[in-house]
Amino acid sequence: MKALVIVGIQNDFLPGGALPVKGGDAIIPLINKLQQYFDTVIATQDWHSANHSGFASNHPGKEKFDEIYLHGKPQTLWPDHCVKDTHGAELNRMLNQNQIEAVIRKGTDPDIDSYSGFYDNDHLTATGLAGYLKNKGVKEVYVAGLTGDYCVYYTAMDSLREGFKTFIIEDATRSLSREAFDEAMSVFISAGGKCILSDAVINLFCRSEN
Repeated sequence: MKALVIVGIQNDFLPGGALPVKGGDAIIPLINKLQQYFDTVIATQDWHSANHSGFASNHPGKEKFDEIYLHGKPQTLWPDHCVKDTHGAELNRMLNQNQIEAVIRKGTDPDIDSYSGFYDNDHLTATGLAGYLKNKGVKEVYVAGLTGDYCVYYTAMDSLREGFKTFIIEDATRSLSREAFDEAMSVFISAGGKCILSDAVINLFCRSEN
């Protein structure tokens, strides 16, 4: 069983949003195309409270993208984004949701961020994604979406830790920083992960059906 995990295709991460990723909207048609080849399709959704500790606005004197220590761990301070029950937090309407079985909400605890779709950043609280996939009999996880240097990367790393064979679909991913993405992919590959292009995914799955 193979699962596609679609990360962060939300209005605030797309052009015009509070924390836009350049070209983020361009990958949506490709992600829609890829969905048909997977046994299971999951989406993750940032779902923050307005008082989230990862927002620069909640730290007087600090600016967006400043780095601080929060509970002893490094924390980037972000613009307010994906606040629950707002338009910015919604999955973008261009994303085909007909095949999405479950939406995993993350970052719900105002005291800690959650880049990964599996755990919060302390790895103390699980989202339930690992158990859901294992109960479905999933062995391989393919990750795509936004952003490659943060939420896609951390989701993929936790997927490896949970014992799944894990791939990042590179051309179905966009990042805030290409340099940071390249560094993250080096770590991911060293940990046993694989990067793959969408054409290779489609060809692989088509061959397995014949």
